[in-house]
Amino acid sequence: MAVVLALLASLAWGTADFLGGTASRRLPATAVVAYSQAFALAGVAVVAVATGAFGADTGYIGWAIVAGICGVIGLSAFYSALATGTMGVVAPIAAMSVAVPVVVGVAQGDRPSALQTAGVVVSIIGVVLASGPEVRGGTGRRPLLLAVVAAIGFGAVIVCVAKGARSDTVMTLFAMRATSVVLLGAVAVAMRSRWSADRADLPLLAAIGAGDVGANALFAVASTRGLLSVVSVLSSLYPAVTVLLARIVHAERLSPVQNTGVIAAIAGVALIAAG
Repeated sequence: MAVVLALLASLAWGTADFLGGTASRRLPATAVVAYSQAFALAGVAVVAVATGAFGADTGYIGWAIVAGICGVIGLSAFYSALATGTMGVVAPIAAMSVAVPVVVGVAQGDRPSALQTAGVVVSIIGVVLASGPEVRGGTGRRPLLLAVVAAIGFGAVIVCVAKGARSDTVMTLFAMRATSVVLLGAVAVAMRSRWSADRADLPLLAAIGAGDVGANALFAVASTRGLLSVVSVLSSLYPAVTVLLARIVHAERLSPVQNTGVIAAIAGVALIAAG
């Protein structure tokens, strides 16, 4: 069961990423983040009420606020990168976010395993192979830099959510998304932005938010029913879903070198998670 749940988490994350990048090609990335996070917040709120989580210890608040801020930055950068770059290259770079908790652990005195060290090396090689032709092909460095920003932001979210979850997982996710929605609302007011979306776009934006929340929930349940190392590896394969959907829907084609790089980057992510 844990294996199935972890694979479903990868499917949900990869699909949500693809949909977010696709929506950002016709809507501002910040608007996509704002609407999807609002829908996600509504979903988590229902879960929090149903489970009585609002009475939990408040130790999660600080971590959740930081996670919300980092999440907004990461998602906005990621969706912008997916919208302006090649999804098959951007997604594996952003997935290197799993390296951030490893770096934080090293800074706190941990020692990465041989698998994690190998994973970092393999991922870096894969990113270089995948992104090199992207820059020379005229797409430019901006999508790649945005993907790196997204990786750092997502990695920070992982660390903060893990810390906040020590008090309460549901409330950490709720407060995180509440922070995201408030922050984006403040930005919209300050910039006098009108992030309007057609009624026809709302189901897509809701699907993005549901995919994100659903993936988090599936991963959380899977981690309680199986080995964390196995669950982490399987759930970290979501870039493969994004790459496949981009190939099928948008007819993206990568060069042989880029294909090798993407495979290496995803393999590196799996090694880091397995370590």
